[in-house]
Amino acid sequence: MNNILPTDIQKYLKKHSSTNWNFYSTKDQKYTTVVVIPAISEFENIKLLVKSLAENDDTYFDETLFLFVINNLKSSSKEIKIDNKKSIEYLKQLANKNSTKINTKLNIDLIDASSNNFELEEKDGGVGLARKIGMDLALSLFNYETERQNIIVCLDADCIVESNYLTTIRNYFNNNTASAGYVNFKHSTVDFPQNEIAIINYEIFLRYYVLGLKYANSPYAYHSIGSTMICTAESYVKVQGMNKRKAAEDFYFMEKLSKITKIVKIDGTAVFPSSRGSWRVPFGTGQRVNRFLDKIQNEYLLYSPKSFSILKYWINAFYSEDILSAGDYLDIAKNIDNSLANFLIDNNFLHSWNKIIENSSSNKQIQKQKQLWFDGFKTLKLIHFLRDVEFSTINMFDALNQLFSEMEIQFEYKNFENEIPSIQIQKEYLNKLREIA
Repeated sequence: MNNILPTDIQKYLKKHSSTNWNFYSTKDQKYTTVVVIPAISEFENIKLLVKSLAENDDTYFDETLFLFVINNLKSSSKEIKIDNKKSIEYLKQLANKNSTKINTKLNIDLIDASSNNFELEEKDGGVGLARKIGMDLALSLFNYETERQNIIVCLDADCIVESNYLTTIRNYFNNNTASAGYVNFKHSTVDFPQNEIAIINYEIFLRYYVLGLKYANSPYAYHSIGSTMICTAESYVKVQGMNKRKAAEDFYFMEKLSKITKIVKIDGTAVFPSSRGSWRVPFGTGQRVNRFLDKIQNEYLLYSPKSFSILKYWINAFYSEDILSAGDYLDIAKNIDNSLANFLIDNNFLHSWNKIIENSSSNKQIQKQKQLWFDGFKTLKLIHFLRDVEFSTINMFDALNQLFSEMEIQFEYKNFENEIPSIQIQKEYLNKLREIA
């Protein structure tokens, strides 16, 4: 197929992509969907994921590639490298469609970032770089002559997916003009039943934060979970691609996307991330599960809803169409809460705002700069600042009750007064959060 890459894609690849890695297969087929799956020491989980993917509706199989990035560091243990070698051999069989046990309708390919001369460097090696390698190379696989949007879907090797996963994602992008989004998720409670209480706790924490941002009308009220992210090829290039972070690569990537487009949530299907503890990243799901099980600290605490109320008042004032001086904004902040004003001062708001006014040529540009300055990271920093200086974390279920009440969410709840309810009641709270956040 004649498939000349668009100019912006060529420029991106020339400037930002590495030539150290390539596909195992050299097929000329082009796709509208590439699902990028980084994996390190995941042989058994890869088999489960492939089985899950093979059970999907096959409507879009012909135009979809599942691209695994098998990776490790030069310093990784012998056990990790042996496991990765098994994964590579297994995926090669599938790529060659030599397997008689798996649905061979799946188009599967792999990138070897594990074997000698292809291992990731110590400085940058990790999940961010592994995603970036796959996502960058995916750009060369798309059919740029189709009217359909070409999309990069992120997934992780320790997940499984619903049988309508692929069709739901593809139908959404076929029928809407979205440029970036994420798939709904539900952490598995069956793969590691001994971790059930820990993963319920962690998912409540994640969803409560997003619900708080929704309550505050924040444009950053979305989930940043690597195994759920989706973007078009065009939006990927516009934000200069994935970063190389060893952790939180998903948070920063989604934040970049949110600054150029709306992040949409794709309901109707789900990804089921594992509830395992993990050594693979320094923080995130695996580490939170480990921390809960090790009883290092009280995990049944959430940010005070008062912090989200302050955020709500600030967003309402700062994001309004009014354009005020830095001093006027600080006065407004003081009227909302002195801690908010102190946060702005600590984060150099006066200088930053004056620069924004000086360098902006229109009111529209200033409004855009507001959101760029007070972004998702500063939002999180503000919530942490308020937690540390004024509004300490409170009992998880008291916090949920207060926020539900403030948002007039219908739910049967009790006043726990610092008590921890049964796991069944915790599940009821989580299920409600899954409906609304």
